Amino acid sequence: MMGAMIKRAACFVTCAGCVAVAAGDAPAFTTVQPELFTTLHALSNAFADFDGDGDADLAVSYLDGSIRIYRNDAGAFVGLGARLGLPTAGPEVRSLAWGDFDGDGDPDLHAGLSGDTGVPARNLVFRNDEGHAFVEVANSLGVNVPGADSRQANWVDYDNDGDLDLFSAQRSAPNRMFRNDGGRFVDVSDDLGLADPRRTVGACWFDMDQDGDLDVFQANQQADKDTFYRNDGVNFTDVAPRLGMHQPERTLAEGGVGCTVGDYDNDGLLDLFVATYGPTLLYRNLGGGGFQESGAEAGLRHELHAVGASWGDAENDGDLDLFVAAYVDGDESWSRAHLFMNDGGKFVDVLENGNPLLAADHGIQWADYDRDGDLDLSLTDTFPEDGRHRLLRNELPVAQARRSLQIRVLDRDGLATRNGAEVRLYDVDGNQLGARIVPTGDGYGSQSDLPVHFGLGSAATVDVEVTFLTPRGRIATRIRGVDPREWEGRALVVKED
Repeated sequence: MMGAMIKRAACFVTCAGCVAVAAGDAPAFTTVQPELFTTLHALSNAFADFDGDGDADLAVSYLDGSIRIYRNDAGAFVGLGARLGLPTAGPEVRSLAWGDFDGDGDPDLHAGLSGDTGVPARNLVFRNDEGHAFVEVANSLGVNVPGADSRQANWVDYDNDGDLDLFSAQRSAPNRMFRNDGGRFVDVSDDLGLADPRRTVGACWFDMDQDGDLDVFQANQQADKDTFYRNDGVNFTDVAPRLGMHQPERTLAEGGVGCTVGDYDNDGLLDLFVATYGPTLLYRNLGGGGFQESGAEAGLRHELHAVGASWGDAENDGDLDLFVAAYVDGDESWSRAHLFMNDGGKFVDVLENGNPLLAADHGIQWADYDRDGDLDLSLTDTFPEDGRHRLLRNELPVAQARRSLQIRVLDRDGLATRNGAEVRLYDVDGNQLGARIVPTGDGYGSQSDLPVHFGLGSAATVDVEVTFLTPRGRIATRIRGVDPREWEGRALVVKED
């Protein structure tokens, strides 16, 4: 562990519009603007700078079918939604994903609807018109999925042609992949071998075999085996059985729900955590396309009703911690989330009874919304009668919060289309400090469009290396001698050559 874990006694602090959150060894967070986030039964959440003013705005979807945008105005949020053309009612919105599909420089929003309620559902895509309005265009783009039961969407460039394609994971129908051809989309699911009928809830894209293109792990429900589709250029091949990652012994009550990608052991290889109904899974990346289930060894093997999961360095000590949203099932279900703090690759759940961070059973997204250097948390809660969304500000001491660096990865045209690119840091002696991935989706049905965040522990000057996935393979761009102090409050931009 690169920096000492800060120990805090349980405490409660008051401030204008805030409610203190801290317990035991848990990092301290304060609840932000609780009077604003009042809508009941929040499901999915995703951050992006939709209006181009330089800070992270937040979209949240709800059980009543509404999608609300919370615009970030210098750290204070203003509720929008209907004024921007987003729905106020309808089928449950189970997933949100930001991505600039039309290459106009602003992020657009995909919403995946659920047919569980018996109401006819379909996928929605809202084109962002310069931050002033959202226009629903799914039909005209050719990406509408009638009768949808969509739990995860991913904006990814699976064919490395420079634009964002759309993958739609379906809970009750075959999955769909739509190839972006100049801003219009073609359904290539059958041609690629991705029209899998298993009940997919989570999908995580990353270059698992380091051959220069994106592969996809799929977490599947109700005893369905998990899948890991390797991208072979022309089509996709499920390699999960060969890798021992398919979970063939599941019961009908068990299954994968969410997944999240991160380098938890700082060896430069991207690992995979899978939230499940049943035993949670941690797949350590061995390199060369191999993985080893290491949950018990790392302290992350637990029998849970886990729904969402997301990696983030909560204390800026240089290693990734893990937040898992879950619930306890019974006559009356209730939320019971977990924050597993990473101490040199070993994890301990630090959330004690009474900590408001426990109230999260679906969505998780980390983001430095106030640009002070540490990661804040957006959490959604569904099952209790009063379950709702919470935004929580990380209260690291100022000096510790500033020990971080954020990197914004763009293509050669300055557009955010390089989802799945990899970012690594090195110290002045050339020692690798760890790896992160440009977001492709995690946290339960969400994909944010944000800079990559590194906590730096005791590191000072660093080298930044970004690996782009291209038709020529993996191409690395390296920037030497980056002083993180020069980038406080903003992100270092790295563009593809």
